[in-house]
Amino acid sequence: MSVKIDSESPIGVFDSGVGGISVLRELVKIMPNEDYLYFGDSVNAPYGTKEVSVIRELTIKNVEKLMEMGAKSIVVACNTATSAAVRTLRQMYPDMPLVGIEPAIKPAVEYKKNSRVVVMATPMTLKQDKFQKLMEKYDTQAEIVPLPCPGLMEFVERGDLEGDDLYKYLNILFGSVNQSRIDSVVLGCTHYPFAINAIRNVLGDDVKIFDGGEGTAREMRRRLNEAGLLNKRTENGSVRFINSRDTEEERRLCEFLLKLKW
Repeated sequence: MSVKIDSESPIGVFDSGVGGISVLRELVKIMPNEDYLYFGDSVNAPYGTKEVSVIRELTIKNVEKLMEMGAKSIVVACNTATSAAVRTLRQMYPDMPLVGIEPAIKPAVEYKKNSRVVVMATPMTLKQDKFQKLMEKYDTQAEIVPLPCPGLMEFVERGDLEGDDLYKYLNILFGSVNQSRIDSVVLGCTHYPFAINAIRNVLGDDVKIFDGGEGTAREMRRRLNEAGLLNKRTENGSVRFINSRDTEEERRLCEFLLKLKW
């Protein structure tokens, strides 16, 4: 890559679709003065049902696209892509500040002793060694229940965040793990925070919900500071959305999700 970068270059954010906008929101909260390039690969979504080799190839190609556009750092805002490709990307580009995301199991386990923690994620994320090792690290402190959620991210990709079909899906999903005995839920896919209101309504207020977006944003700020690449300006930066499904509808959905309150 021959593109010149400096502290005023944008932060690149990659996701398999629009879910990573939940992480982008946290980045903008923590570093509002930075510029952001967000690339969503909605044409190839969902990643969570693909083979690891395919996910890795797509992730590397799309991250390199952001680098070619002048990104000074990369956030892989997709749990599945993180598991499949971040280690390889760090080997390929050791000087690039690069942060992935992982399920927020640690804070969920620490929230309540001997609790029952349900980890919602794509089938592929749950199969990855990275997740298995993370779960094993804490399995003596809590009952950790992996819950594959095939189809949930597609609701978000359609912008269906509180429809009847989503509620039907969630009731069946949580019924399969005895929802009356859930202490906390970990949102192990960056799409899932956009369905958080529906998830709360199904589970009730007593269930604590965790996601890894804020921690990822703080880690990126730390790495940029370490590399001397934090933008010093005081005014707010910009966000540019790019999506492999290059339609006006997709752009409107991205803008809507960035501004969504929950």
